[in-house]
Amino acid sequence: MKTLFRYTSMLLMLQLYVLNSPAQEPGYDPGQVFDPTFMSQPGNPYRSGSGAAGPMYWQNRADYKINATLDTVMNEIIGTVVITYTNNSPDELGYIWLQLDQNLFTNRSRGHKTTPIGGYRFGNVEFEGGDSIHSITVSEHGKSVTPHFTITDTRMQVILPETLKAKGDKITMTINYSFKIPIYGSDRMGITTTKNGKIYQIAQWYPRMAVYDDVEGWNNLPYLGAGEFYLEYGDIDYSVTVPANQIVAGSGELQNPSEVLTADEISKLNAARNSDQRVYIIGKQDVGKSSTHLKNTGVQTWHFKITNTRDASWASSNAFIWDAARINLPSGKKCLAMSFYPSEVASDSGWGRATEYVKGSIEFYSQNYYVFPYPVASNVAGDVRGMEYPGIVFCGMNAKKGGLFFVTTHEFGHTWFPMIVGSNERKYAWMDEGFNTFINKYSGKNFNNGEYYKKEDPRQIVSFMLRMKIQTIMTYPDVIQPRDLGQLAYYKPALGLYMLRESILGPERFDYAFRTYINRWAFKHPTPTDFFRSMNDASGEDLNWFWKEWFYNNWTLDQAVEDVKYVNSDPANGADITISNNSDMVMPAVVEVQEQNGNTGRVNLPVEIWQRGGKWTFHYNSTSMIKSVEIDPDHALPDVNPDNNIWTSGTNAPIK
Repeated sequence: MKTLFRYTSMLLMLQLYVLNSPAQEPGYDPGQVFDPTFMSQPGNPYRSGSGAAGPMYWQNRADYKINATLDTVMNEIIGTVVITYTNNSPDELGYIWLQLDQNLFTNRSRGHKTTPIGGYRFGNVEFEGGDSIHSITVSEHGKSVTPHFTITDTRMQVILPETLKAKGDKITMTINYSFKIPIYGSDRMGITTTKNGKIYQIAQWYPRMAVYDDVEGWNNLPYLGAGEFYLEYGDIDYSVTVPANQIVAGSGELQNPSEVLTADEISKLNAARNSDQRVYIIGKQDVGKSSTHLKNTGVQTWHFKITNTRDASWASSNAFIWDAARINLPSGKKCLAMSFYPSEVASDSGWGRATEYVKGSIEFYSQNYYVFPYPVASNVAGDVRGMEYPGIVFCGMNAKKGGLFFVTTHEFGHTWFPMIVGSNERKYAWMDEGFNTFINKYSGKNFNNGEYYKKEDPRQIVSFMLRMKIQTIMTYPDVIQPRDLGQLAYYKPALGLYMLRESILGPERFDYAFRTYINRWAFKHPTPTDFFRSMNDASGEDLNWFWKEWFYNNWTLDQAVEDVKYVNSDPANGADITISNNSDMVMPAVVEVQEQNGNTGRVNLPVEIWQRGGKWTFHYNSTSMIKSVEIDPDHALPDVNPDNNIWTSGTNAPIK
């Protein structure tokens, strides 16, 4: 009986609590967005709960020495790569994995078989290429052997003759290989025909080590085209042999200029290093002339080095105009901006200003985020519309004016994400494309007093967010529907960061936290959680509600003005204003009040007003009748129903 009495009493108390609790608004559940279990897993010795790398963080290392030849008759690369791989992990490794990205370009590849019939920007349609592995030798613990290896699509597993020991053991692996260059390489590489010759844009051109990390072990997602790359850091020393009448642009610094350039070209390069204006090393009138080459028959070998990098790429042509200018970095450091392009796009409405765009972009990003780490930044024109590699990018040769500026500033913005902050592009496209699109907004605003700048309009994304069954930002790029890749990988994450900076944290707190994340993870491998936690920790704000609603879900925002009531029915006593949150997503609220006497005021309310329900009433010290009340007056948020954002006198409901 005593137990039954207690149960009945508890039930009665619960009923009274429910009856007196704020009504739950349909379409909004504060328990979903303010979820204490979200991202609540503890940190570990490798990755701290603060978002920083932990005291026992490690990553493996891959150094490369490459010798390759460009055969312009067969359109083929023939090469030898020597890889020194260091196992810094706490695990012993009995095998290793490499990426053979050229194997996308065969009719047998998964990428080919998953390319729609009508084609796809990142797909492979009817090109029979792929990597040919001629031989592999592994040198380990003083012994050299030919190992057993297995190639599966774009991955190659090499069984080691002896276990690679933990915490610093090394192997050296020599691979002889070749591949046919795809004419169209999934908009990442290829061959462009111009009136003065072909442009070869060469990338994914040597077997590259897969990443072994503390999160997944070996990262072995196949290369299908849309998902980009995840690579280890190291030094790359490479030499490319090309026809003697061609000019090579490459990642890193040219090591043998006197062997491949004329004295006049070397002199002009030195002049460019001291000039903020472009200097022509090869001008339009010089293209194709024998005087621009040390020799015009046979071949020449160009030798480059780039350090602490995840990749290297290059381009070669006899059709290049070549100009350059100095880049001014913080603390007085200098490097070189260079552009390579054919004569047919050389006007100042096109590639004639390309070096100016490179210089302006890198100076801005270096000043605001992290100093550009390479000696040279080269922009190469061709059929590739936009693709990034360390120290070199490929951009569409027919781009003009603002189109060329924004593709240039975007591709060089990738220096910071993912070349410096080495996230896993194969899984999380938004961690490089979205972050980069975000910083491009500010680069565009800064360049030449905003010559090409257009103010951000968060409501542009509304029609996209309203689509049914839309995927989330956290979807793998190869799984995202092609029509949605631009929104989910680029624009939506960039808009999220923009709102976080401009509407939630403010520029000072956001910028400090964002730079903290970059510095913590420069030349390391962060995960999404590392980013979210770093931003929380360095800004001093629990932003888990925002990460959950914007990145993990496809929720929508609908803020509204519900009602205005004068205290004691007298405008002189002020007014109680009720606003509502009618959909899943929440944001802080900015409310602007206009009075009949001409006074205008704003009230800034924190996101916490929505923690207990979907309605909030606040007092406003008005002194006359209120003319209008508007929520989100600056249109700073992607409100899907702006019609209910305004209340005006004379009606008890929002008006259109």
